[in-house]
Amino acid sequence: MANEALRRHRNSQRWTQTQVAERVCAQVQAATGRDPELDANWVSRLERGAITWPSGDYRAALCAVFQVASEEELGLYPKGSAAPDERPAEEAPSDDVRSLAADTELSARLARHAVETNVNALVLEQFDADVERLARDFVSRPLPLLIPEIRTARGAVFRLLEGRQHPSQTRHLYVVAGWLSGLAAHVSLDLGDRSAAATHARTVVQCAEISEHSALRAWARSFQSLAAYWAGDYRRAGDLAQAGHSEGRGPGAGTIKARLLSLEARARAAEGDNRSALRVLALAHEARSTAGSDELPGVFSFPEAKQWAYAGTTLLAVGGDEQTWHAIGASNRAVELYHAGPEGDRSPGDLQAAHLDLATAYLASGQVERAGAKLSEVFTAEVFTASITIRLRNLAALLGSEPYRGAQSAVDLRAHIHEVTVRPALASNPTEPR
Repeated sequence: MANEALRRHRNSQRWTQTQVAERVCAQVQAATGRDPELDANWVSRLERGAITWPSGDYRAALCAVFQVASEEELGLYPKGSAAPDERPAEEAPSDDVRSLAADTELSARLARHAVETNVNALVLEQFDADVERLARDFVSRPLPLLIPEIRTARGAVFRLLEGRQHPSQTRHLYVVAGWLSGLAAHVSLDLGDRSAAATHARTVVQCAEISEHSALRAWARSFQSLAAYWAGDYRRAGDLAQAGHSEGRGPGAGTIKARLLSLEARARAAEGDNRSALRVLALAHEARSTAGSDELPGVFSFPEAKQWAYAGTTLLAVGGDEQTWHAIGASNRAVELYHAGPEGDRSPGDLQAAHLDLATAYLASGQVERAGAKLSEVFTAEVFTASITIRLRNLAALLGSEPYRGAQSAVDLRAHIHEVTVRPALASNPTEPR
């Protein structure tokens, strides 16, 4: 017997049999993860009555597609029982019974909807492992090799977020998306694309707010502070870092508070607020002494060597003979710690920054030859990040001022700096949009 009820529902939507099949396939795939092979012929067999009771997944999908409360409304019935139109009138359920049945089916549909998810514990575990590996590799592995991996992982997470998960799984995915967007932000900043870096950073903040993840929110503020610092907006850099360690429920455990305070101290010193810079720098050292373990390694952590490098930059900006000598001590300590640590955790950019701070400090104390020796360790690199290029150009400007302007050694160093800084910062992958 033909299934006129199903045909009426399809015609009312002005769908072809192929379109119905496609919608049912999509619904089944979203609910079960399976990719069924249904076509117009399957729908035709339903409408002809050749199939009266498809499997449970398909019945649930048909009800969802046509937005009905029960299979009976679509003319579906188990084999061996009478079709809905053939049932004796006395067997027809009353309105109250029909209402109860509809309510029961609605609860059943809600239960089925609640358990639908396109992820599981293993998928989330793999994403966590990928983020940890990429964060660690970011420190020492060439960026052109990492860019495609970061993009692929971000795309996979974004596609899953377009589907359905349990609320806890959705929050987990937003945390993963936030960390991966943080990596993308760092890539853009290292390549000198501040606009792209700012866009990625805003995405990190949004993911942190949705997932209510304190450490991710604090890291996002630290990155925004870093970007503002290299844009020359020192006041905003300091304010963003301060907000990161004071807003909301705090920055969380780990070394993030030490990072934020170190960033703030460096920005205050660059702004000329020396008193605040030295006060916050002392707080950063206190935060280091009480810091717990970080949630993620590599670029999302704040190793002791990096903190000493930041301290050296801060003290150098404060200036004066005493602080300059303290800056030399801090930068030398950073270099020692970088060399003593595992090679995989050694950041070439951070090591170069410490050498450049030492070169600047030696210049400030009149030791041009020692400054040149430190610069020679930086010149061996084939490429530089955008921030290292800025540091080199600032140093060249210093060499061109009094009392170094006329010294031949200073002239030679300026020429060498010009030679290495005309090269592009960190050549990006040719397929990476800029």
